[in-house]
Amino acid sequence: MVKLYCLTVLYKGHDSATWLKSVYDLQSVNFFQRGPVQEFMLFCAKTIVERTLPASRQSVKEGEYICHVYVRSDNLAGVVISDQEYPSRVSHTLLTKILDEFSDKIPAVNWPNLQERDVAFPQLSTYLAKYQNPSEADALTKIQDTLDDTKIILHSNIQAVLERGEKLDDLVAKSEGLSIQSKAFYKTARKTNACCSFT
Repeated sequence: MVKLYCLTVLYKGHDSATWLKSVYDLQSVNFFQRGPVQEFMLFCAKTIVERTLPASRQSVKEGEYICHVYVRSDNLAGVVISDQEYPSRVSHTLLTKILDEFSDKIPAVNWPNLQERDVAFPQLSTYLAKYQNPSEADALTKIQDTLDDTKIILHSNIQAVLERGEKLDDLVAKSEGLSIQSKAFYKTARKTNACCSFT
């Protein structure tokens, strides 16, 4: 069964990206691994957004998951994390819709200074539930096919997105956004060749 795991909205600043709002559906993930999986999803989303140029889209495969990213020209960014069966076109249309609604509701002047706990955007949870079934969602997106002509770059894994000389292991080790438990989870998954399988 196809699955959406995470929807998140970020602001891409000059040096780093900040989370504005995130929602998850991790019911299919082992209960004891949900915390580290959620942290690692956010880490991957932030890392890929920081390495995506404004006014562009990317899709990055990692294990059995795929991370779809759209950074608008105004640096508002969205990420959908799904399994690889979920239709790419539906994911990118959903990202356009979410970011349009977010920017209509919350003025751009506020984005650089917002913290997630201060952002009221319940529509994200609604979309996560509504778009779990891509065939229904696809019917909606075909009607209003608003996906622009921006080329979507597909990468085979997160390592392909990193800048020359950067290593995912080093980024994980240096990250202040990952707990010790999440870093240990990453190392264990890496040793069993299951990174970033999140399960």
